[in-house]
Amino acid sequence: MLCNWGRASRALESHPRSHTQSGDRLRDELTGCQQCLAGAKADDVNNTHHSGGGGSQCGEYTNQVMDNGMCRLVAMLPQLDEQRCPDMFRCTDEVSYWLHENEERKQQMVALKEMISVLQEELRNHRHRIKVLELQSEERNHLNISLEQRLHELEVNYAEATTLLHLQGTLILDLQNQVHNLTLLVNKVKRNPGCFINIVRPNPLMSAQEALHPEHQHVRNCPVDCASIYYNGVRRSGLYTVVPSLAGMPVEVYCDMDTDGGGWTVIQRRVDGSVSFDRSWGEYRDGFGDLHSEFWLGNDHIHELSTQGDYTLRINLEDWSNKHKHALYRSFSVEDEEHQYRLHVSGFSGTAHDSFSWYHDKQDFSTPDSGNICAEISHGGWWYNQCFYANLNGVYYRGGHYAPKSRGPLGPDGIVWHSWKDSDYYSLRKVTMMIRPNGFRTRLSP
Repeated sequence: MLCNWGRASRALESHPRSHTQSGDRLRDELTGCQQCLAGAKADDVNNTHHSGGGGSQCGEYTNQVMDNGMCRLVAMLPQLDEQRCPDMFRCTDEVSYWLHENEERKQQMVALKEMISVLQEELRNHRHRIKVLELQSEERNHLNISLEQRLHELEVNYAEATTLLHLQGTLILDLQNQVHNLTLLVNKVKRNPGCFINIVRPNPLMSAQEALHPEHQHVRNCPVDCASIYYNGVRRSGLYTVVPSLAGMPVEVYCDMDTDGGGWTVIQRRVDGSVSFDRSWGEYRDGFGDLHSEFWLGNDHIHELSTQGDYTLRINLEDWSNKHKHALYRSFSVEDEEHQYRLHVSGFSGTAHDSFSWYHDKQDFSTPDSGNICAEISHGGWWYNQCFYANLNGVYYRGGHYAPKSRGPLGPDGIVWHSWKDSDYYSLRKVTMMIRPNGFRTRLSP
């Protein structure tokens, strides 16, 4: 029986890190060789197959498995100095060494396999996490796309809603204006019972007189001024609608039914400075302000009212000491726009000295934008001469007194009635201008 120790040892030495099956095979081979050595005899060393030596003392050896399952080991041992043939069992130490090394490497490989298994498990977990993250990323991308689409849809819906709201707001505003106009018409009808306005335009079949004032025959039942309203039995001051006979168009006015018997149509009022009278020609023509507080009725309306008969002008004045005075003018009228609303005023009487008719009669109306330097300096519209002794549409100065350079460095610009304090630099607290027919007579309430 032969055992080739060197082959086994060299195989282990040359494949220390081979996979587990090879290591097991080598270990089993060496174990078999070790078992074979236990029953070997010295006289069996014949007909050996030589291979490379396994060590400096073991010489050459080889082994093979026989058909009967036994191990055949052949060893060629070197001759020692003192012995003819050495003991072949002295090579078992070297074989044991390599068996020990092989066992350690096998344990290392088992540990490596376990580590590889752990790493593979971690790798699978990482791949799973990556897959989950990819799915989450796809979901987020899909969600982002959905959100973007939804946001776009919301923007489109918002734009459409904004357009609809704008249209709705316009319609509501239009309806509110219509309701307001209807309310005004209803109030006018309530304040003017039995008044029917039927304006007819001129035509060739009308007479010359009818063509000149075609509306006159159709508005007889309507009040032409506040005196007409008074005659209709109304005795309370307030807002009413009148239809001047020469115009035929209704106009809302404030009627004073308390002063000197009533019947006054108010054309101007200053009470608190809440309305600026520094206005353009067009504004003075059409009128501005609030009929309940401060206003200018409008030169067109003043012309239409004052030229439909003989009218008296009354001007009420009040200073900052609560002193009241008035000026009364028996004759008052204003021409039309073509004639620059020229003033005609005369026949003074009253408790205040006259600062109006003697200086302003037959003067054209001027505004700051009409090119008149006095209107520019005075910051108001009035019948200026050079420039004024009365200026009831000037700047409202609280307290009355104002310095020459307070606002108009070129001259006075307050609400001035010069004869009140013989000064152009005292501004009155309240003023009111109102007209009524000369032949007005107070009547008892029906």
